[in-house]
Amino acid sequence: QLQLVESGGGLVQPGGSLRLSCAASGFTLDVYHIGWFRQAPGKEREGVACISRSGGSTFYRDSVKGRFTISRDNAKNTVYLEMNSLKPEDTGIYFCAVDRYNYCSSKPRYWGQGTQVTVSS
Repeated sequence: QLQLVESGGGLVQPGGSLRLSCAASGFTLDVYHIGWFRQAPGKEREGVACISRSGGSTFYRDSVKGRFTISRDNAKNTVYLEMNSLKPEDTGIYFCAVDRYNYCSSKPRYWGQGTQVTVSS
């Protein structure tokens, strides 16, 4: 059974850091493009970052450029989102999602359950 499980979320003060992980089971990640998304309370889900199958291409939304880094370790079947200099507006549920054919798709085929990130003093 294909499954994506996010971890690493939590409560952090503004300016702090978190590293999110997304572990895949039931399939291998290396043939998939991967994206991280987030949804804040009362807001629509938005794409945060994405990485191509090879890892050679990445994309970030403007508000996280220079602060977030997406990476993948195909040997561990895991994708990461390193988040630094966190701001209260980064608060939300963070999801990883994969799509075999479309890089940076807004509607990837498979989704994880999400992990909560709260940035607050």
